[in-house]
Amino acid sequence: MAFFDPVLDRFRKRPPTVSVVPLRGVIAAVGPTRRGLSLETVAPMLEAAFKPKHTTAVALLINSPGGSPVQSDLIAQRIRDLAAEHEKPVTAFVEDVAASGGYWIACAADEILVNAASIIGSIGVVSAGFGFVEALDKLGVERRVHTAGSRKALLDPFRPERDEDVAHLKAIQVELHHRFIDWVQDRRGAQLKAGEEPELFEGKFWTGMRGIQYGLADGEGELRRTMRARHGDKTRFQLIERRRSLMERLRFGASIDPVAIGEGAMSAIGERAMWSRFGL
Repeated sequence: MAFFDPVLDRFRKRPPTVSVVPLRGVIAAVGPTRRGLSLETVAPMLEAAFKPKHTTAVALLINSPGGSPVQSDLIAQRIRDLAAEHEKPVTAFVEDVAASGGYWIACAADEILVNAASIIGSIGVVSAGFGFVEALDKLGVERRVHTAGSRKALLDPFRPERDEDVAHLKAIQVELHHRFIDWVQDRRGAQLKAGEEPELFEGKFWTGMRGIQYGLADGEGELRRTMRARHGDKTRFQLIERRRSLMERLRFGASIDPVAIGEGAMSAIGERAMWSRFGL
């Protein structure tokens, strides 16, 4: 029996391990030409990060300009569920930006650490598009739209914008905005600076340093330095990355479908526009 004691002792003294989950990109439901963060792509990573019994803590590396409020909420709730189930502390490390949905996800952590030059905040809801009211006439194209429901085609970009349609959209935005605000207040209510709260929820964004002052973040911190200061110099880091399926690997770069290529290009332009809002 004594023969096994050194082996068991080695396991007892196993150094602390921190699971590192990169959450980088625009938040959106995945599709044939759309990439990014969604519950579908992130859930397996989160399960792998929280499940091991030897994991001491979970670190989220966040770099996202936002995106879908639904996917942001789903990811954030899954993080909280797993943290409670496995009783693991969660720290969010903000890289370049955690704005809008990116900040929504960051608030799922027990602590938010930033770089002084990070961009955080943007607690609001935006809907953007283009109007092509005169485009079809100039092209000599007749558009035919048939609906069941008088407002089924509301906010059609090829028709003049109507006040009642805009009012309907704004009502939805207000509802989503309130849900976002409630989430931030629930997660960070004690840290938020009361005098700044109205300004915080107007959709503005700030540097990491200003975010700390406003209570949007808890302090400055870099992953390795912070975790080793807390758990010891021998702390190990387990990077958890998404594994693409065989079909995804086979399809990657192989499509010659012009529709798919066009959709992919438009998706890339949209993503580029989201990042550019924050100077990135």
